[in-house]
Amino acid sequence: MKKPHPKTVARPGTELGEQDIHLFREGTHSRLHQKLGCHLNPNGASFALWAPNARAVSVIGDFNDWNAEADPARVREDGSGIWELEVRGVEAGHRYKFAVFTHDGARLEKADPFAFRAEPAPATASIAWNLEGHAWADGAWMKSRATEHGLNAPMSVYEVHLGSWRRSAQGEMLDYRAMAQLLTEHVTKLGFTHVELMPITEHPFYGSWGYQTTGYFAPTSRYGTPQDFKFLVDTLHQAGVGVILDWVPSHFPADAHGLSQFDGTHLFEHADPRQGFHPEWNSSIFNYGRNEVRSFLLSSAMFWLDEYHIDALRVDAVASMLYLDYSRKEGEWIPNVHGGRENLEAIAFLRQLNESAYRDHPGVQVIAEESTAWPMVSRPTYIGGLGFGMKWNMGWMHDTLSYMHEDPIHRRWHHGELTFSLAYAFNENFMLPLSHDEVVHGKGSLIDKMPGDEWKQFANLRLLYGHMWAHPGKKLLFMGCEFGQRREWNHDSELDWWLLDGNEVHGGLQRWVGDLNRLYRNEPALHALDFDAAGFEWVDGADAEGSVLSYLRKSPNGEAVLVVANFTPVPRENYLVGVPTSGRWREMLNSDALLYGGSGVGNQGGVDSVPVAAHGRFHSLNLRLPPLGVLILKHEGAAS
Repeated sequence: MKKPHPKTVARPGTELGEQDIHLFREGTHSRLHQKLGCHLNPNGASFALWAPNARAVSVIGDFNDWNAEADPARVREDGSGIWELEVRGVEAGHRYKFAVFTHDGARLEKADPFAFRAEPAPATASIAWNLEGHAWADGAWMKSRATEHGLNAPMSVYEVHLGSWRRSAQGEMLDYRAMAQLLTEHVTKLGFTHVELMPITEHPFYGSWGYQTTGYFAPTSRYGTPQDFKFLVDTLHQAGVGVILDWVPSHFPADAHGLSQFDGTHLFEHADPRQGFHPEWNSSIFNYGRNEVRSFLLSSAMFWLDEYHIDALRVDAVASMLYLDYSRKEGEWIPNVHGGRENLEAIAFLRQLNESAYRDHPGVQVIAEESTAWPMVSRPTYIGGLGFGMKWNMGWMHDTLSYMHEDPIHRRWHHGELTFSLAYAFNENFMLPLSHDEVVHGKGSLIDKMPGDEWKQFANLRLLYGHMWAHPGKKLLFMGCEFGQRREWNHDSELDWWLLDGNEVHGGLQRWVGDLNRLYRNEPALHALDFDAAGFEWVDGADAEGSVLSYLRKSPNGEAVLVVANFTPVPRENYLVGVPTSGRWREMLNSDALLYGGSGVGNQGGVDSVPVAAHGRFHSLNLRLPPLGVLILKHEGAAS
């Protein structure tokens, strides 16, 4: 059924005033989407475009038969380089572009950089559209967000690529509204606190997964209208699930209708390829030193927080922004004014972005995908940090997966890969990611990275997740990994949901993830001090010979949870672990339980301490450690 167009309503305050021009040229305007682009009114639409080096600009579209002479724009006389015009007869749903005439005689047809909607690919026109029409019902979520979703709250993230999560029986992509119910049911059943959407900003090439963005203000039309996307966010919020948007200010594609050489010059990007071309992604790099470009990007970030109630932005490829020599050889980059490799303009922009987001939207988070040892990424700008709320822990991911890939007989020689992350775990506010990057491009699935036969592979994966959920830091897991999909992720088809049809090993893994999420959310010791060294204490991190880790996670009021992980397939009888409190310790979770697909080795629900000193403590537990298993225990009172 064809969806109705939203009613044409004049958005107040779309006219550009002197203050707007001042802020735009200063690089501090954070709501340009309210002024530039296409804004419908009862008589038609107003258009405004930044193209300072163009010879002439006009609007072409369905309303004027794509005639470049019909509706010419006039450039403002204030030197801003903004072209403006009013066009009668424009309606919601009309396609349009800007015809930009350059001084060298070329005619470019450009999509609107501020368009709220775009034609479905491979078409490239913008679509005149209103953002009104959705009645938000997430007031309770938005009100509680500022106080209940801080750094001391549990955060377990389910990363999703919408086009390949689920599809119809005919293999067609679902729209935002169809996905809203299915996705909400799935993540609430498994206890995830947030969904992270791989970029839904409009992108011409589906195979880029959204990371080659052309529409910085438009949710992709592949799955429906802007109002449909609001419905998806709203549905998740009403179920108590936050929404994180993957956002890409690091580079953009060179498609002819996009931002590249927008007015015949390198307007959004650097002209020198040593600064403006990204060799790794074959794309253009924003010129963060140009004030108007900073206003554009800042407005894009605020737009998603303002209009779509997004709870967090995950900023992609931050390392590529920070370093001028990123993916470049000697002589292929230009040093900064001090002769260094740091991109000073990008650093200033990232700080500005974070300050603006946290100032205007209390309760949101801005999360950096930053893969180097750049200091203080998630520390406040007033002490010299970049100002992010969190940072992906790529080191933990790499080291842990490398360790888990080893045959257990060799793990004793790699014990440091498992423990090293705790040496720096509190230097930043870390999120532990097992993301899409680890299950694509020939890397195989997570389950296929695990050694051994099928039983050992699933035991290893349950063990990995148990250690991950108990390790300090917030959690992120890519779709399909919750049930152990064997096939490497393919964006052209849905996940292998059929694996859950009566298959106990896949179903058991999914139950394990759900129970981990619920325990993580309900136990403050497992989340409240994720970013504080007071929340972690080794019991024994040095048992390399046994390939066993034991540690305590602590809550602000001093309650402790004991974690003991055996990374070998050998059950360990009478394994002594020192504990801080005498009495009975309840076995809250055991990854080797039968309902998860394990062998059932454990401690019959709990164990009483004995007055035997161990690990510098006066009391200890005599445990039975399951093979390739993790135990999570909590003190519950006097011995039984």
